[in-house]
Amino acid sequence: MQTVYDWVTVAIFAGIIVLFLQRSVGPERDSMWHYLVASVACAVTNQIGNKAIEDNSILWHGFAIAGLVATLAFIQYFLRPFDNFGD
Repeated sequence: MQTVYDWVTVAIFAGIIVLFLQRSVGPERDSMWHYLVASVACAVTNQIGNKAIEDNSILWHGFAIAGLVATLAFIQYFLRPFDNFGD
């Protein structure tokens, strides 16, 4: 836990875990594959971000930020964490 990418991806992963545990007690809404894809995306994005910091490369930072945005978009589109937020 040394870089900003470590902290951000672990926070997203923790959110995925909480969402999975919360939804595991109710009726089946999501596929396990969606959680797996989101988790692997966090890991890959973290590795790309750490490579960006190691090489001090703007291009790799762009890929890492795009990966973070894509991961969050995937989570929002497929897992819909805020569907019943006000209920």
